[in-house]
Amino acid sequence: MTFSDYRVAVVTGATSGVGRGAIDLFLQRGLTVHALARDEARLATLAEKGVITHALDVRDTAALTSALDGLEADIVLNSAGVSRAGNILSSSAEDLDDLIDVNLTAVMQILRLVYPGMVARDRGHVLNISSIAGHYNFFGHTAYHATKAAVHQLSRQLRNDALGKRVRVTELSPGRIETEIFSRNLGGTPETDASAWAEFYEGFESLTVEDIVSAIEYAVDAPAHVNIGLIELMPTFQVPGGLTFDRRTQDAE
Repeated sequence: MTFSDYRVAVVTGATSGVGRGAIDLFLQRGLTVHALARDEARLATLAEKGVITHALDVRDTAALTSALDGLEADIVLNSAGVSRAGNILSSSAEDLDDLIDVNLTAVMQILRLVYPGMVARDRGHVLNISSIAGHYNFFGHTAYHATKAAVHQLSRQLRNDALGKRVRVTELSPGRIETEIFSRNLGGTPETDASAWAEFYEGFESLTVEDIVSAIEYAVDAPAHVNIGLIELMPTFQVPGGLTFDRRTQDAE
């Protein structure tokens, strides 16, 4: 089962990052693409390429239902995601709601709408973008790590739900990718674009969107009897893990 077996793809987070890059791949492979995102101007550019666009917030379950209910999707790429600066010690209630609603709840709601059809048709491929933050504990936003760990387990569980059907699930778990996510954490302006690039990317050999898209192509193009369940991608100069042992020199007041 390769691209030639599929007709329709659904992509969230479609106007930037991995979602945007994957759309070009899917179009090149002859698929009809449904793109879900909030940025109407960028969606208009995709529409010019023949993409079917849906301007919506993935946190809006009613909007997702209107866009996807009954759609015979062969590939679903759950690429939409948010992060936050800081960690749970400094989080607002809105921070936690956004992280859970976008990174986890929306993924499950989308799958609730399209996954049963894949199973019924005995054909389909789910591609979930998680993160190494879901597999390793390191300094970062705790709730982000928790949502990505949930996506990891969700991806595993989906395979059980479709046992005996030719439906495949691939989790792509990347390290640092050159995307807009760090700039968005800082405010999402041209100024934060520059500062985020200088802090997080300048001088580093990070992953690129093309690297992740190549992994997507590899997973989908695998023979029908092969399910590539997890692809962990990291820059060669980035490693996970490490142990921190903090020495407390005096009692806290």
